[in-house]
Amino acid sequence: MDQTSLSDFAGTLVLVGAGKMGGAMLEGWHRLGLKFDNIVALEPQPSPEIITLGQRGLRINPALDTIAATAIVIAVKPQAAAVVVPPLGRLMRDDTVAISIMAGRTLAFLETSLPARAAVVRAMPNTPAAIGRGITVAVPNARVNEGQRQLADKLLRAAGAVEWVADEALMDAVTAVSGSGPAYVFLLAESLARAGAAAGLPADLAARLARATVAGAGELLHRSTLDAATLRQNVTSPGGTTAAALEVLMAADGLDPVMRRAVAAATRRGRELGG
Repeated sequence: MDQTSLSDFAGTLVLVGAGKMGGAMLEGWHRLGLKFDNIVALEPQPSPEIITLGQRGLRINPALDTIAATAIVIAVKPQAAAVVVPPLGRLMRDDTVAISIMAGRTLAFLETSLPARAAVVRAMPNTPAAIGRGITVAVPNARVNEGQRQLADKLLRAAGAVEWVADEALMDAVTAVSGSGPAYVFLLAESLARAGAAAGLPADLAARLARATVAGAGELLHRSTLDAATLRQNVTSPGGTTAAALEVLMAADGLDPVMRRAVAAATRRGRELGG
């Protein structure tokens, strides 16, 4: 398969769950050249947008016995997994790869819910996937071959960057950093706005300044080849206003220990939810 396009994908891709994340991935696949004729969407409550795509070739909720899947992407809420996943075995062939983006659902759960010897990938995307700027971390089971891994990588890249790990035990920390991480950034924007208002700015102006600053700094970090520490240093003049603020944020009781506690709490909760 071409490394930059899905236009040469000739199999059948099944999307299970076409909600916000699933719908975003569907749009991303189409941008990469995947034809709607090659996609099946299983969604009990398809949105008007999904129904419209049915007029462009997308097959919506056909009988399971009529589908032979090359790849299955499972994008339902994890609470629904016990009901939704087992019937998907009827779609699988010996060479089918199943890719789950359900938070907390382990490879062991997927392997016991799907046919024996199923090739399975567990993946954790984050919400910027909705604009193609997410990052996904994926871990394969032992039955995923190189071709299936490459296909999974391509499908997941429709939502943004992809990283692979070999140890599934890392996925709880991944969830705590990148899965939950967008909420931490949004909280930073909220906190910065409140601090600006406390310093005397009108609240609406403080909110606009904080929003634009967080968004702009994130885009600079995205585009720059420099690491975050260097970019921070480039903004900081010795003895200046930024240095005064960073003395507080980088103190022994500043941002680092708070963030470590937050990520540790999210990691622990991920392990609890995963059983």
